[in-house]
Amino acid sequence: MTQRSLPQAAHTPSRPDLRAPARSAAAVAAAVSGLLVATLASSARAEPNFPISPQQRSTAQQVAEAGVPLSELSPNAPDSHTVKRGDTLWGVSGLFLKSPWRWPELWGMNLQQIRNPHLIFPGQMLYLDKSNGRARLRVGQVLSDSSGNARLSPRVREGNLDDAIATVPLHLLEPFFNEAVIFDSSDELLKAPRLVATQEGRVLLSRGETAYVRGELGGRRDWRLFREPKPLRDPATREVLGYEAQFVGTLALVREGAEGTGADGQPLVVPSTFTVNSIRQEAAVGDRLAPVPPRDFNNMAPHAPRQDVAGQLVSIYGDALSAGQNQIVALNRGSRDGLDRGAILALWRDGRTIRDMTLADKPTIKLPDERHGLLLVFRVFDRMSYALILNVKEPVKAGDRFTQP
Repeated sequence: MTQRSLPQAAHTPSRPDLRAPARSAAAVAAAVSGLLVATLASSARAEPNFPISPQQRSTAQQVAEAGVPLSELSPNAPDSHTVKRGDTLWGVSGLFLKSPWRWPELWGMNLQQIRNPHLIFPGQMLYLDKSNGRARLRVGQVLSDSSGNARLSPRVREGNLDDAIATVPLHLLEPFFNEAVIFDSSDELLKAPRLVATQEGRVLLSRGETAYVRGELGGRRDWRLFREPKPLRDPATREVLGYEAQFVGTLALVREGAEGTGADGQPLVVPSTFTVNSIRQEAAVGDRLAPVPPRDFNNMAPHAPRQDVAGQLVSIYGDALSAGQNQIVALNRGSRDGLDRGAILALWRDGRTIRDMTLADKPTIKLPDERHGLLLVFRVFDRMSYALILNVKEPVKAGDRFTQP
């Protein structure tokens, strides 16, 4: 649906004057925030309900009253920023704040009135209002009148809600919501429907070809194909935390199979017919099926974990030995440890053990551990999680540590 522009005369009989910022900050906030609230209220029933935790809402309500201390701003925070296509809430927050995951402090003035704080669109100007030692982010445009005095012109954008900027780079994550799966046990796949024959008896199948499957389908049409589940072990305890299967591709049901009795009175099984829709590697007899899960990669709000957490990287997705920015890693902590989607974690590099060459006996010393990156948790299981490497200074490897940010 679209947002409708409000008549200028009905909502902005006069423009707020910013010649005395400390005196007029409240008026500016009321004018701009009021326009934004009124504009979005009509679409509140239809807009996506992106997650806002009670802690985030509480933080935002406190900030709405007082603003953010100037000391919490990024040293290079701009006075204003025009939102561009491709921007994310994470990236914009990082322009203004030292810690992007503290986004509720940046967008706090909206959370008291608006159910969804993420409706920021390309073309909008975000203005950093600094007064009385505090900072607040406003939506509008800073103008100057003929006398050179600054004033803030509220702007309401008309557009489709789908155009709102994402909180994080979802295009990097979307493929992995289908591909990256951790099963609780190896039996989970062994009991799943299986590919029993291929088109014309071929050894391997490619996209668009026909596959024949046996097993209980439960009326589902769309399936994923996996191969060779491998155990994922905790780097510290060596306990098996789950099983990661190799993603092969996706299949679509064409015709359900049947079981009956042949003309000779013997049991007759006709497998179900599938078409290979997409392929990561060629499919083969013996590969196992798992249902395509419901779409759950809607926008997520980056935030600090709900409780203190520390752990290690179990593996790099895809069997690589090391990983860098925008790659996926598996963690040895999950929902039972307090992790949820959107949690931000800090990556740590262990300090090297070296010899102190400044002393005659050259004793062994250990350099301090250094924080060198950030993770975004995007998929959570009971005992494990998958995370995207948002940024990192050096390649990461299995066994590296993470903590709350």
